[in-house]
Amino acid sequence: MKALRFHGGDQPLTLEDVVLREPRNDEVVVRVAGCGVCHTDIGFWKDGVPTKQDPPLTLGHEISGTVERAGAAFVHLEGRDVIVPAVIPCGDCALCRSGRGNVCRAQLMPGNDIDGGFAERIVVPGRGLCEVTDTGGYALAGLSVVADAVTTPYQAVVRSGLAAGDLAVVIGVGGVGGYCVQIAAALGARVIAIDVDPNKLAVIEGHGASATLEASSLDFRTLRAAVKAHAKEWGCPPHGWKLFECSGSTAGQETAWGLLGPAATLLVVGFTLGKIELRLSNLMAYDATAQGTWGCRPELYPEALELVTSGRITLRPFIQQFPLAEGPEVL
Repeated sequence: MKALRFHGGDQPLTLEDVVLREPRNDEVVVRVAGCGVCHTDIGFWKDGVPTKQDPPLTLGHEISGTVERAGAAFVHLEGRDVIVPAVIPCGDCALCRSGRGNVCRAQLMPGNDIDGGFAERIVVPGRGLCEVTDTGGYALAGLSVVADAVTTPYQAVVRSGLAAGDLAVVIGVGGVGGYCVQIAAALGARVIAIDVDPNKLAVIEGHGASATLEASSLDFRTLRAAVKAHAKEWGCPPHGWKLFECSGSTAGQETAWGLLGPAATLLVVGFTLGKIELRLSNLMAYDATAQGTWGCRPELYPEALELVTSGRITLRPFIQQFPLAEGPEVL
């Protein structure tokens, strides 16, 4: 079969013929319909972020497809359309049993711990797969981004305790942040989108953002005042804001930290190797909460998928499809 392989360093990605191994008792072979390109893939390839499995490695962790063959434990899945979780927990450890399977220490991430989905087929554990019984009018390939770009912000929104009428502020409205805006709006929040790219802001303004702020043209004091003014205009409380840092940049993290206020909740969704200097006592002074959120528990995937297939959030303006053969040029 064909797979897009990463050989480490600054070497180019290459489309190669590889041999697919047979699935074990608890594994399945998924014929890949689509695999989304995530900034994490670029991080592994270009930015020095190490993969758990040494190269050569097939990247890609946003996977949708059809179960083609299965080991004995999962033969009931053969022929089923599925979304492969970007983080596959073991299901048995203390973290998994406590509802924190997304940080299971034995987790497997395609394109990191094992070969990923930039390939015609992939072997993955059968546990945790999200069955797709209704595509909502999408091609199965288009639903691949649910595996990370949709479910990762969905878990963040769930974790934040966001409720209808809350103020949500999303910093960075690229792939993950754009869906975070849509999810928060679908759950009834008023959403402010912040980015440095006016084009991204223009698009998301029509898909859930009640207001947009271009951070590159505003000093922080003016930006914060604008957030407060919008909250007052909409009748949102001046406290309890839900902040989602999705940019994965030091500037975005500084902005998110600066917006902390009374009883606020900050979810760190984006990743950067960069560091920022902050006053940790702000959490004490504001009785605020800051937490990270890694991936998404497989148990939440059906809920996130239903937001898409029901039309409450949309993928269509935000996805493009290319054949695997064009993978090196696309990345």
